[in-house]
Amino acid sequence: MPRQRVIYSDVFYDPLTQDVEELLAHFQQTDSVRYEEFSAIWREMGFSDVFIGTTSRSELKRFCRVALATAVKYFLPPYSYQIRVGGLYLMFGLYNTQLAVPPVQIRLALRDWAQVQKFVKDSVDSGHQDVVYIYQKLVASKAIHYTAMPHLLTFLKQRKRKKEAVCEGFIGRTVAVQELYSADILEEGSNIQSQYETLKEATEEVGSKASMTQRDFTARLKDCMSEFLTWQQKTFSQHNKESGDDEDEEEEEKSAEASSSRARLLSSIKQKSYSNFQEVSKARRHRQQETVEESSSGAEQVQETLQRRRPPSLRARTWKSLGVTREECRHQSWLLSAPEQQRVAVRRTNQTPPFKP
Repeated sequence: MPRQRVIYSDVFYDPLTQDVEELLAHFQQTDSVRYEEFSAIWREMGFSDVFIGTTSRSELKRFCRVALATAVKYFLPPYSYQIRVGGLYLMFGLYNTQLAVPPVQIRLALRDWAQVQKFVKDSVDSGHQDVVYIYQKLVASKAIHYTAMPHLLTFLKQRKRKKEAVCEGFIGRTVAVQELYSADILEEGSNIQSQYETLKEATEEVGSKASMTQRDFTARLKDCMSEFLTWQQKTFSQHNKESGDDEDEEEEEKSAEASSSRARLLSSIKQKSYSNFQEVSKARRHRQQETVEESSSGAEQVQETLQRRRPPSLRARTWKSLGVTREECRHQSWLLSAPEQQRVAVRRTNQTPPFKP
């Protein structure tokens, strides 16, 4: 009977992801990055009990690895700074409350190291001592395992890993345009534009000939900013609904393209093999019966062609250089030294007598 597949074999676990997003949503509503606020939400939700209930040691280690990978997911971009701080606090809480012995380390890929260093530098520059302290605490306890890949690689059948949906509410949106729209910059721009027009009219030589700026520049800039803000709101609201359908369509298109490219590759290989194919004699089961004369004539033609193509052997070239004819070569080698009529039996003179006891 095959072994039953465990539920934590994938990289992420959907019920755990939902609980983590609920915790981070409560932390986002506080509009703070203090660890005190996060720990209060942690205790209120009883998040330390997430590891209780696993009986097998291997299953517990697997679940701890999945939980820490889920926390690392929210610690990295494209999420906002506050959500990334919540991911760091979540990593610290899950690592210190896990029941695995020895504790499972947090896998951090080398490709994400630059983003982590930038995050720590921004925290130091902003004066968020809680964030820096928690990160240094994890480093000092050797909780981070620096690896080449973010997840474990196994020698299993290749299959597409399920993509985790990105929570749109946690992504840091562009707020520079909104700040520009709400500030007094537009009013200052309109004042500068009016002063410029007044100075230009005061100059008689220039007058209305110079047109370096547009009179309605402030109004057009305001319209562009409002249009961008409305587009941003519509895009982020609809993207969550259409993300599932778009991913399915993209996967279907990719599979269709892969199959079509494979078919084109096979057809090109077949065409090349057919173009380089040389006709040879057919197998015996496919041959038709031919007459004896045709077969003999074909064999003679083949021998003649082989004789034409085959160069003379070393023996033939040696006989030719010595002046030996082909008839002389046919004689046996032991008759070449003495003719047959001159052969005389020779008796051995140095024959030893037989041994007599």
